[in-house]
This record gives sequence, C-alpha cells and structure tokens, in this order.
Amino acid sequence: MAILKIARMGHPVLHQVAEPVDDPAAPEVSAIVRDMIETLDDAGGIGLAAPQVHIPKRIVIFFIPGARAHPDAEEGDGDEGDAGDGDGDDDEGDADDGGIDLTIMINPEIVPVGGEMDLGWEACLSVPDMMGAVARHGTIRYRWQTLDGETMEREASGFHARAVQHECDHLDGILYPMRMEDLSLFGFADEVNRNKALLARPNLEPEEPPEEEQA
Repeated sequence: MAILKIARMGHPVLHQVAEPVDDPAAPEVSAIVRDMIETLDDAGGIGLAAPQVHIPKRIVIFFIPGARAHPDAEEGDGDEGDAGDGDGDDDEGDADDGGIDLTIMINPEIVPVGGEMDLGWEACLSVPDMMGAVARHGTIRYRWQTLDGETMEREASGFHARAVQHECDHLDGILYPMRMEDLSLFGFADEVNRNKALLARPNLEPEEPPEEEQA
C-alpha cells in the first residue's frame, strides 16, 4: 500500500470527468482502493474520490462519524472528519455508533429525493485551509457497485447526503466552490470561524471547520 499525493485545486485532473470502472473486481481496482484508504487515513478525512489522487476513475470511499449521521446534525465538510480504518467489508451496514461504516463505491450514481435544498459548510482536501457554504439536496438515493460487482443502494439525508454529493462531484470534475452562489460565504477556515456573527445567514450557522479536510 502507499500514501498517494492529493491533487489541489488548479490541477487538470480535478476538472475532468472520470472514466467508469469496467470491472470492479479487477485486482488493480482493489489496489487503488487500498492506497486510497491509506491516503484517507493519513489525511484525517472522511471521504476521498479517485481523481483527488490523480486517478481519473469513478471510485469513492467515505464513512460518516456517528455524531454527523443524523439528518438534524450540523452540516460540515463533505470530506472532513477523523479518518477511520477498515477494509470496506462492512459496506452494507451502519456503524455501531449510528454512523456509516467505511463504504467503497465503484461507479456511484445519485438521484435526488424531493426538491428540498440545504445550505451547509464544506471543506475539501483538494482546497486546503478553505471552507464555504454550498446548497445541496437535503435527501438523496444513491447506488454503487462493490468490489465484488454487487449493486448496493441507500437513502441519505443531512450530512450523509451532503458528503456523498460532495465526493461524487469530484467524479464529474466539480469542486465545491464551483457550486457556491454567494462567495461572501467562502474563505479561510480560521477566518470564517473567527467571524461567525458577520457571516451568519438564515438557515446557516457557521460551525467549526472539519479538523482538516478530506475530500
């Protein structure tokens, strides 16, 4: 296994549409995933897409800490959080603390459920030290293939839905600042948190940024 270099905003690999994975069970796919897991653990995040490590393939890994798993939890970064460990064998279930165990998604697809949009803070390993407020679908249904080629499906709301949307955007060459409608809600994480009162908007209460990103 190896810790891979994370591409930062401005690198062309982050702005191209990733290629589908023809055979999820291929050994080279498992090797990529192993390196992504080690890289995510080293970065201290909760999610990572293959284009972020210079591999333009439709592969995403993520997990949701229990404290952020519920729809009413405060929104944060689709990528940030304490990195977890695991090899993806628990893809189908929730973690014991109410979160979502490490999930390995090959060729993921997202379908919005309803028209509700939520505004929340996000950060990203590929946009270091920054955070911004992004409107995302409040509830989604998403499906993916496992490393065995099995098709899985889940419904998600709140931070869980935001994290999946954030990570899957990377597969289409989209970074979260590209989805922002109000650039006054984009800045250095330490400054954003230092000026919460001035940045507050209806339906949006700035929170402490993820410890140090992830996506």
